[in-house]
Amino acid sequence: MSTITMSEREREQFLADVHVGVIAAEQDDRAPLAVPIWYDYSPGGDVVVWTNRGTVKERLIRANGRFSLCAQQEAPPYRYVSVEGAATFQDVVNPDDVLPLVRRYLPDTEARAFIDETFNDKAVLIRMRPERWYTVDYGKLES
Repeated sequence: MSTITMSEREREQFLADVHVGVIAAEQDDRAPLAVPIWYDYSPGGDVVVWTNRGTVKERLIRANGRFSLCAQQEAPPYRYVSVEGAATFQDVVNPDDVLPLVRRYLPDTEARAFIDETFNDKAVLIRMRPERWYTVDYGKLES
């Protein structure tokens, strides 16, 4: 293992911390689609993202059955965790299903207001149990 690779505990904790993720999905005859997204994750669990049916990312992930997500620390010491795996879909979603994810990024009252404004009957949750992990922690060079 490289001196800058995170341990299993470190990588899971980093991914569980609040970061805006970048989700990537394969496209035919083009570069992968890569867009920022809020996500939820607890160590040992699934990465969960909320989107709407019919979005480009949802259609690509559904068609390919996989996606990847990268979370990074944008200030020194630079760190990132990138995961990839098979996707599963929860097509029947209610506002309470997305509340834990939104609460990661917004205080409770703002989270509820955000959901009230943006949630609709096209909501879908996409889950991925990480199968592959790629990590770097440049802070380990300072030790």
